[in-house]
Amino acid sequence: MWAPASSPTILAAFGLVGLVLAWQAGLQLHRLWWRPRRLEKALRARGLRGSRYRFLTGDLAEEGRRRKEAWARPLPLRCHDIAPRVEPFLHGAVGVGAAHGKPRITWFGPTPEVHVADPELARVVLSNKFGHFEKVSFPELSKLIPQGLSAHEGEKWAKHRRILNPVFQLEKLKLMLPVFSACCEELISRWMGSIGSDGSYEVDCWPEFKSLTGDVISRTAFGSSYLEGRRIFELQGELFERVIKSIQKMFIPGYMYLPTENNRKMHQMNKEIESILRGMIGKRMQAMKEGESTKDDLLGILLESNTRHMEVNGQSNQGLTIKDIMEECKLFYFAGADTTSVLLTWTMLLLSMHPEWQDRAREEILGLFGKNKPDYDGLSRLKIVSIL
Repeated sequence: MWAPASSPTILAAFGLVGLVLAWQAGLQLHRLWWRPRRLEKALRARGLRGSRYRFLTGDLAEEGRRRKEAWARPLPLRCHDIAPRVEPFLHGAVGVGAAHGKPRITWFGPTPEVHVADPELARVVLSNKFGHFEKVSFPELSKLIPQGLSAHEGEKWAKHRRILNPVFQLEKLKLMLPVFSACCEELISRWMGSIGSDGSYEVDCWPEFKSLTGDVISRTAFGSSYLEGRRIFELQGELFERVIKSIQKMFIPGYMYLPTENNRKMHQMNKEIESILRGMIGKRMQAMKEGESTKDDLLGILLESNTRHMEVNGQSNQGLTIKDIMEECKLFYFAGADTTSVLLTWTMLLLSMHPEWQDRAREEILGLFGKNKPDYDGLSRLKIVSIL
């Protein structure tokens, strides 16, 4: 038979809940207010200047506002002063200090960022011989943003770097040249087929090059699992856009656990990405156990290097876990896709502004290869193209 709990028991339970809530509130208040204010005071005491801390979001709201204003106005065609457009907030906040070589403070949420403009001081920071400059981590983003090599430090970074090194060896990259060539040929053929009767065709390079880099990374990273790799590329692109749009809210305690439509969608996409990767990695590992030779794509080389590392050290826990390998695969996409497509788009823009360089590059390529497909040895002799 059920009996109601006594008043002292109920009071004790409520008291315990109250203590836990007060403790959590104190932790969040320390993280979001007391600690940032204390750090700001310490930095200013050392002579550093910059923006003041704004509760919860720091400079994120102001940064978004300035970027929206800058992007609303078209950049003059032959203008090379791109910093005010690409990073208007940093250009305004850091530019004054950079002119005098002085560090400046900005805020990424409750985390202060010190922007170093003096080359000698930057060299000291980047060398990081004594481990004083730790990489900043954001727990709110760690489940959605790849946590591969770039997020690690110390011995963990060194282990990941040793295992990943063979993936980027020159001889391995040479084997991927036919894939690069095939993807580029498909793109050019599609463009050629779109040329109108007047012999011209207007191309929006940015989405075209985003698609190209996605194809290249998917095929070089996962080989025959290209379609699954392409799906990962599409999901990560959409996931990153959603993260950027909601980044100001992520510093609100517990926000990422709220069942909002955007949060549910982000977690669903991340879950699908990891499910696809786990399946591909599992199939490759099973094939290796059955004696099949590893493939020359990035995943195959990584698994082979990881296996060799464990054999040399004699312990299975000395290698990368499946989760580690998944994060490194996600980082291949995250680090390689936008950076490469932006570089290609910017190069095309500059070439369109300077047709004489198009002529010089075309003459050099045709003189060296004629109508033959480019090979690695020939590419290394392209001086003008290398400059571009």
